[in-house]
Amino acid sequence: MIIATFNVNSVRAHLPNILDWIKEFSPDVILMQEIKCETNVFPYMEFEDIGYNVKVFGQKSYNGVAILSRYSIEDVTVGLPTFTEDSQSRYIEAIIDGHIRVASVYAPNGNPVPSDKFEYKKEWMKRFNQHVQTLLKNDEGLIIGGDFNVALTDREIYNPKAFIDDAITQPESRQGMKELFNLGLSDCYRIFNPDNNKAYTYFGYRGGCFQKGYGILLDYFLVNNKAKDIIINAGIDLNPRSKEKPSDHTPLWIEIK
Repeated sequence: MIIATFNVNSVRAHLPNILDWIKEFSPDVILMQEIKCETNVFPYMEFEDIGYNVKVFGQKSYNGVAILSRYSIEDVTVGLPTFTEDSQSRYIEAIIDGHIRVASVYAPNGNPVPSDKFEYKKEWMKRFNQHVQTLLKNDEGLIIGGDFNVALTDREIYNPKAFIDDAITQPESRQGMKELFNLGLSDCYRIFNPDNNKAYTYFGYRGGCFQKGYGILLDYFLVNNKAKDIIINAGIDLNPRSKEKPSDHTPLWIEIK
């Protein structure tokens, strides 16, 4: 089974590219972020026609997350149970094929720093980490994928000095991610690619960033020990970012036995 996470930066604007990628790469499960549409106008038919079940937690013009699966999708949760007052669509989780729990995450960007947006980012991560603690009490494999809007270390950025004041590099942002590891989650990509210092999933649109390799690693797969035991590979698919009119992110994927 292949599970991919993909910040599509508007599912309707980039639909042809997304469908082409699916036909080429053939993932079994897709965790989608920043779909930028309300739940009722998501292009369900286009994905159902090629064999996917679809669950969506949308929002008009901004944010939005989804889970697509060739297997059954059950026990769906939309929004963080620990942050019920949150008005933004950033989290969806479900059981896939009756035995493994997955979650699609779109964490807040948080810029500028300082600002109310950065305070919201910190609060959201705190509430998310609280929910993860609850999930880890369950006897099931847990796979969390998505855009966390954090560069965990300076090696996740092509030019760390250019982002020294950005929310993605702030100590509070990085600490929020490190706390997830302290809870017992593991960074899937780094398990299989520990020495890749040019591993990026985001390339800005300006100045030929993709062609120059000016990227940032903002997307992650975090897994508990039970899921870690069945994952056999992980990687980044750069091909979608090379297409005409692409998302500014590119998919991260893992392979399960």
